[in-house]
Amino acid sequence: MKILVCISNVPDTTSKINFTEGDTKFDTNGVQFVINPNDEFGLTRAMWFKEKQGATVHVVTVGGQQTEPTIRKALAIGADEAIRVNAEPKDGFFVAQQLAEVVKNGDYDLVIAGRESIDYNGGMVPGILATLLDMNFVNTCIGLEIDGSNATAIREIDGGKEKITTSLPLIIGGQKK
Repeated sequence: MKILVCISNVPDTTSKINFTEGDTKFDTNGVQFVINPNDEFGLTRAMWFKEKQGATVHVVTVGGQQTEPTIRKALAIGADEAIRVNAEPKDGFFVAQQLAEVVKNGDYDLVIAGRESIDYNGGMVPGILATLLDMNFVNTCIGLEIDGSNATAIREIDGGKEKITTSLPLIIGGQKK
């Protein structure tokens, strides 16, 4: 199985945030960046599939050279390969378009993205990506099992959880439990 995990480079929530230019521009000075927590959940699950089922795990991010420490952390966690799309992530649709090209060229069975990133909280990238690629999609996923070409996902819904079965290829919008 070949897995692609989409990771975002986001400010650590413990960093002091400042703005410049009349409070209209985010000041990155002194801010530490980390892997988005929902994306890190997805990477952790991908590592589980690597260990248990021999999956190959690639990570991808859209961003400039400043994202390199985040990519290196994903490789240190255990990803086999990293891809950086060298583009400024202008908005969710743009990011999904960039990721779609990577997915098209990579022949992935499973794409795991965080349900949303903690910097913009847009929550749209995984759904747009699934639409662009015409792939099965499960959002708010908190558990996933793969058996051959079949997937069983557990997702949060209002008032509880839902168990869904579908087939690969699949895009997941994952989140922490």
